[in-house]
Amino acid sequence: MDLLVIENLKVTFQTPPEQVRAVDGVTLELKQAETLALVGETGCGKSTIALSILRLLPENADVRGKIIYRNNDLLLLPEKELAQLRGKDISLVMQNPALALNPVYSIGHQMTEPLIVHRRLKKPKAIQTAKNLLEKLHFKGPSNAIRAYPFEMSGGMKQRVLIGISVVLSPKIIIADEPTKGLDDRLREMVLKELRLVREMNRSSMIFISHDLNAAREISDRIAVMYAGEILESAATQEFFKEPLHPYSQALLESLPERGFKPIPGVSPSMIQPPRGCKFHPRCPDKKEMCSKQRPDFKRTKNRDVKCVLYS
Repeated sequence: MDLLVIENLKVTFQTPPEQVRAVDGVTLELKQAETLALVGETGCGKSTIALSILRLLPENADVRGKIIYRNNDLLLLPEKELAQLRGKDISLVMQNPALALNPVYSIGHQMTEPLIVHRRLKKPKAIQTAKNLLEKLHFKGPSNAIRAYPFEMSGGMKQRVLIGISVVLSPKIIIADEPTKGLDDRLREMVLKELRLVREMNRSSMIFISHDLNAAREISDRIAVMYAGEILESAATQEFFKEPLHPYSQALLESLPERGFKPIPGVSPSMIQPPRGCKFHPRCPDKKEMCSKQRPDFKRTKNRDVKCVLYS
């Protein structure tokens, strides 16, 4: 059952005299209790999709398409109603806890505020709820953590706190935007473990956004590969790593250290003046003459969707 449906999403940033086409016709579905990994090179539009869902993009963003949640188009929902959904139904784990956490408020204040505002809990009950959650997130001294300020915590602790704040209201959808970025292997594994835990606690669905393919493989049920504002392939995670179909997907996996660390030739295209036809064709080893002229549509093949003329 689809919990969230994104239909033909287009996001353009107006930067006169130019326009940046950050997201260019993305269609995605997130199923109940599913973790969908959205992967691709830095700057391909992954985080823009996340911010579009919660309508947190800056004023110069022109957003078109549909984002359907519980029969409501979030792009058309009045701001007051959308504010009730943020955090409560759909939460965002931001990629930089040092910037996401407010340095002048204690961890307890930041964790209890959603409980007091949305659930109308009294402060003592909200504090106890926050402590219980921190204990589940493997804080050995939740009472001390509640009183602490962000500057008193390590990077890994702050990331776990940020996860806690994001799920304290038991949201139906968690959007994790590059949660392992910049972390060493130990902290990375810890964060992935905590994300799996909070998802299982509430049977939440998750959109896991990352350029870390190995992290995506560990945590996701399904993978969608993004390039220059488009989804090029969507497949079950195990099937994708066993047999990627799109030439970009294949090149992306070949760039992994365990597969030889082979860089993808060329550079990502301009989001201001993208190539005609398939946006990957200037870098594609399998390109054909039509690739520079014709923008391919999704085709269903081998139990996944792929956007490439090789499968038309």
